[in-house]
Amino acid sequence: MKRIETKKITKIAVIAALYAVITLLLAPISYGQLQVRISEALTLLPFYLGGWSAIALWIGCMIANYLGPNGLVDVIFGSLITLLAGLLTARAGNKYEAGIYPVLLNAFGISLILYLIADLPYWITVLYIGLGQFISVYIIGLPLMGVLKKSLSIFNNN
Repeated sequence: MKRIETKKITKIAVIAALYAVITLLLAPISYGQLQVRISEALTLLPFYLGGWSAIALWIGCMIANYLGPNGLVDVIFGSLITLLAGLLTARAGNKYEAGIYPVLLNAFGISLILYLIADLPYWITVLYIGLGQFISVYIIGLPLMGVLKKSLSIFNNN
């Protein structure tokens, strides 16, 4: 039992680190009204790996948001949006439905955060964030998951 838990914790740490590092390395395009957070391509992982990987994404997002420019509100609420999107993605019926949750929740939720903390126009920001999320999840994420599918099945085995 202890060996399985150690493996799971290691997998969570790896995914969290990937999310945080990708976000921070690409910081100029990862934050703000016009963003394509490439690390959001990983938000499809819960569809393939299960709900535990949503926890990994949540941790990675908290780290990235803590080190980002938007403060505690983004650390708490931005990360919770990622967690909720991941948990819903894990329950999706197919990979196309799986992508809807991170796109829509981030488009509306992150836009609200940016409206509240930076006074950015809400509906324009919804469009920009939604477009960035669509690019990250569907244009980058779906092909990435297709390439990684064999590796993901190995990664999911305990």
